[in-house]
Amino acid sequence: MADVRPFRALRYSVPDLAAVVAPPYDVISDDERRDYLARDPHNVVHLTLPDDPEQTGRDLRDWQEQGVLARDEEPSYWWLSQDYVGPDGVARTRRGFVAALRAQPYEDRVVLPHERTHAGPKEGRLKLLRATRTQLEPLFFLWDGTIEIDGLGEPDLESGGDRLWRLGAEFGDALTEELRDAQLLIADGHHRYETTLAFGESPWRLAVIVPTDQEGLTIFPTHRIARSVNGASGQPIDRPGDDLPGPVLYRGDGRYELLQGDGLDPEMVDAIHPEGVTYTPQRADAEAAVDRGDAEGAFLLRPTRIDAVWEVARRGDVMPQKSTFFYPKLTSGLLLFPVDD
Repeated sequence: MADVRPFRALRYSVPDLAAVVAPPYDVISDDERRDYLARDPHNVVHLTLPDDPEQTGRDLRDWQEQGVLARDEEPSYWWLSQDYVGPDGVARTRRGFVAALRAQPYEDRVVLPHERTHAGPKEGRLKLLRATRTQLEPLFFLWDGTIEIDGLGEPDLESGGDRLWRLGAEFGDALTEELRDAQLLIADGHHRYETTLAFGESPWRLAVIVPTDQEGLTIFPTHRIARSVNGASGQPIDRPGDDLPGPVLYRGDGRYELLQGDGLDPEMVDAIHPEGVTYTPQRADAEAAVDRGDAEGAFLLRPTRIDAVWEVARRGDVMPQKSTFFYPKLTSGLLLFPVDD
């Protein structure tokens, strides 16, 4: 079973929460990092993307002594609601609960991955975890179930489209029962989950668990911009609309080709082995890169269906990197979790 428990959150005690939160570390560009660092001397990016992990550990202790960060006295579960407008321009709300989740090896088949990982990011996250002994960012999990919570009143925390409510103790028993036979799918955060397993000292992980039975849960595509398409070719077609007929190769100058093959769109492109690949969720940006001459081609992909992601994970397979784009990303800095709890 998925093992969850309430936790004593470490939280900002500042007048402007929006000044200290940020997106996850792995989606922040160098320019954005500089902006967040300059925004506030206590912005969470000082912790999640530091120059020196050891200094980060000292900063974290100093901020607690100064009262910038304060620890909750009682453990709690939290309910998270995120209002957002997707890349398609549609306004939605995604909901889930926040808990401490016990990280279990993949072979236990309780927590399932769906994407490949690489050694480099895990090494950096492990150094940071050892220096801070704090889970600085939540991981995003999917639960193939449903849960409703009514009568919440005013949120305990609010920043931008994010709202958080502290949940009562009675919620814990109900949640434990609901998850008794559950499998959880890592939606976002594979490297940090595997870092927790490698850390070894504490198996508990800060988790946002999102039920799949809700309209606010969406996956958008991540398109591939390739310096070399490695000889790929397809059937020439007219410019497709937003509903792509399949994976499409854009060659520039208004030339589109429909790729043929088996598998999900990211798998079909991965089998071509394009070179010098970068990623973008915006189709217009992918096409513009080709038109500028920055790339030989752009692979335009359809969004991967949630049921297809579950199918891959449950049979023990993994997909290529950036196969899914769950939007929006979880906000870093709302709740932190010291592993010594």
